[in-house]
Amino acid sequence: MNKIENINFLSDTKPENGDYTGEDGLLYCGKCHKPKEAYFPEGKTLFGLDRHPAECDCQRAQRIEREAAEQQRRHLDTIEDLKRRGFSDTTMRDWTFENDNGQNPQTATARRYAQKWEAMKEKNMGLLFWGGVGTGKSYLAGCIANALMEQEIPVYMTNFAAILNDLAASFEGRNEYISRLCRYPLLVLDDFGMERDTAYGLEQVYSVIDSRYRSRKPLIVTTNLTLQEIQNPTDTAHARIYDRLLEMCAPVRFTGGNFRKGMAQSKLEQLKKLINE
Repeated sequence: MNKIENINFLSDTKPENGDYTGEDGLLYCGKCHKPKEAYFPEGKTLFGLDRHPAECDCQRAQRIEREAAEQQRRHLDTIEDLKRRGFSDTTMRDWTFENDNGQNPQTATARRYAQKWEAMKEKNMGLLFWGGVGTGKSYLAGCIANALMEQEIPVYMTNFAAILNDLAASFEGRNEYISRLCRYPLLVLDDFGMERDTAYGLEQVYSVIDSRYRSRKPLIVTTNLTLQEIQNPTDTAHARIYDRLLEMCAPVRFTGGNFRKGMAQSKLEQLKKLINE
């Protein structure tokens, strides 16, 4: 079979419109005027043939174009798969720096984090986005996640409400579930502090935070809690969680206005305009 395949390969060079035979007896491309064949070294033959196919400039350019298109297709497929697995909410796929309106003062910080990801990963540097409701914390965390996924870096963005529900319904066991969370190069925990404040819930929160800490991989957390509340916990259960967070994540304060209220006002103005028209 190998011999047959080789014969087919060696005899695959066929003249196309404009091709011609040069003075050396080889077939030449009628467009770029480069040979489509080449002789074996002197005295060498294969299956009685003294020549083999060669790429002319046209064929090489077409091959490079095909390979680039295939590589781009595989790249886009990989990104699609990462985003499908990495976001629990499909709207998060649109939380990108390209779609950002540039009004958030912390956008530059988020951009630099994504741009310097390799250094952040090496030094195990995380972020704690804290501030009022609607100040863009979740959006910029999603921007970082999307930027890394577009570099084919796996990221998982979720919240503790979803994690606690998953743990309650998990068939694989708590340890395996938490281990899977810790395998992601970057884990984003959104709306920290909004989960159920029960003894069981706090224990699971600590398990996830502590396991991530021990994995020595970066963590990004968004929260409506104030830095003072995080630095001055009211009990031991919260203290051991907050201590881990502050050791892993650099606090970044979000001081902008409530973007959600701004968007609501903008939609109201658009509605009035449409009605008046």
